[in-house]
Amino acid sequence: MSIFRPMNILLASNNSHKREEFSRLLKAHTLILPKELGLDFDFEEDKATFTENALGKAMALAANAPKNMVVLADDSGLCVDALGGGPGVRTARYGMETFGRLLESGERNLFLLENMEHLKEPSERSAQFVCALALVADKHRVFTFCESVHGRIAFAAYGKGGFGYDPVFYVTEAGKTMAELTDEEKDHYSHRGRAARHLITLLGEIA
Repeated sequence: MSIFRPMNILLASNNSHKREEFSRLLKAHTLILPKELGLDFDFEEDKATFTENALGKAMALAANAPKNMVVLADDSGLCVDALGGGPGVRTARYGMETFGRLLESGERNLFLLENMEHLKEPSERSAQFVCALALVADKHRVFTFCESVHGRIAFAAYGKGGFGYDPVFYVTEAGKTMAELTDEEKDHYSHRGRAARHLITLLGEIA
């Protein structure tokens, strides 16, 4: 029988919003960003799948991580059926080809809505949020998970919560956009919440 042990988890990200969300989901553990340890972390997410990107980030950071820490990485994104599954792994870079620069979240959301304004039926606007997680406990203990939540792209942005595409992603099961959900609702319905529940089980087993 395993004994629960809180862990220090080094998150392979510079995104404070992600740290906040993971801290809620993994509240028994401590989430630490690389910069808090003086680590300069930057990883080019150029792989074909979310899982490959998450694993690449985790392995890259693990090479420089303190030996007493496990490393967690995620790669998440929006897959819109009408866009052939795009923006997919290029979610954060959506619109760069058109504007020649990295867009702010609000700009990306507006660009997405404009590109889909000809689709008038909710059934034509189906989409998924996807989250891949990779955990490196040591070089021989590496784990990955991938989860998703199904919904559609709303006709306008709604809600003030969350970040990224949350205001334009309507969660069918919840009847609200991701940005309209409370933190507790988001943790229940979201792609990251679903993946994190698998991770919690794993952390209890490898402690």
